[in-house]
Amino acid sequence: MSRNKRVLFYCLVATIIAFGCKKTKEDETIVRMAVAANMQYAIKELADQFEKDTGYTCEVILGSSGKLFAQIKEGAPYDLFLSADLTYPEALHAIGLTYELPKVYAYGTLVLWSYTSTLKPSLEVLQTDSVGHIALANPRTAPYGKAAIEVLDFYGLTTSLQDKLVFGESIGQTNQFITSGAADIGFTSQSVVVSQAMNKKGVWIRINEKAYTPMPQGVVLTKSKKPKKRGAQAFYEYLFSGEGKDILQKFGYSVHE
Repeated sequence: MSRNKRVLFYCLVATIIAFGCKKTKEDETIVRMAVAANMQYAIKELADQFEKDTGYTCEVILGSSGKLFAQIKEGAPYDLFLSADLTYPEALHAIGLTYELPKVYAYGTLVLWSYTSTLKPSLEVLQTDSVGHIALANPRTAPYGKAAIEVLDFYGLTTSLQDKLVFGESIGQTNQFITSGAADIGFTSQSVVVSQAMNKKGVWIRINEKAYTPMPQGVVLTKSKKPKKRGAQAFYEYLFSGEGKDILQKFGYSVHE
């Protein structure tokens, strides 16, 4: 190999090594989290404040808890999983894909929401001709959808309202049904209707919490081929900090002191 070629070769190798190190270093500052769709607005505020406080960058992937669980099980490279229940995090732990048992970071609250102020939400109005479609998340993959079905069962409305129900893949899609008018009314998370984006849009009521099973929302640090990131651990701890709890409560979640 000529001298010029050797110099070019070593420069190329050095560039590749430098680029690889830089990429790895940058990757360490990114915290990738799979987050249940009911947390859409709360997680944005949590992530924004965490980034300001720490310098880490948060990448948030929203979806139904069941779909996110399936992605993680298939090897999706998430660092944390914030579920709308404990079932899916516990299932991940059982197959060795988490560093510890899931921990409850909040308790969700179910509401009935109409995007138009002319339709006052109530369980009674669901049975009238003024409501043609009722939106709720898929109860097989979304805990808030399961809770909504429990409410209908509790009040003996499931059979009579069956033809009116429209199912979103997640709370996120359910909210789209409601805000677009595809559904006249729907069941969603209180964290959505009190958010800055949705505050004062439409009318909502809280559902009697005795009508559905409590919704403890669990978080876990997920295992992948790469070592656990410091940033992921830092966000996990931030979620349970005073500042993190204040943000969660601001969005209507209950938290343990």
